[in-house]
Amino acid sequence: METKYQKQAKVFKALCDPKRLAILEQLRGGEKCACVLQEPLDLTQSGLSYHMKILCDSGIVTSRQEGKWTHYQLSDSGREYAIELLKELTTPDTEQAIACHRCG
Repeated sequence: METKYQKQAKVFKALCDPKRLAILEQLRGGEKCACVLQEPLDLTQSGLSYHMKILCDSGIVTSRQEGKWTHYQLSDSGREYAIELLKELTTPDTEQAIACHRCG
């Protein structure tokens, strides 16, 4: 079973690679077929598949099959999850603040 932290880490893994950021930039223009994404990014089919699996596993991108081709698009719910996750992880929680016993 996937832990909370494993799920959260998938979002950051999706965002920490230049090729995946370039793919997200391409998808900002709307749904794209794998064949359209592959060429400008200079990726092999297996290379694109590797990156798309990470993006889809994160929830930031969704896919659908049409014949032999896969089409990808940005996910509204995935984007909202990523935004909220970053806010949550970077907002101080004063209720959980614990003073150090050694220096306090």
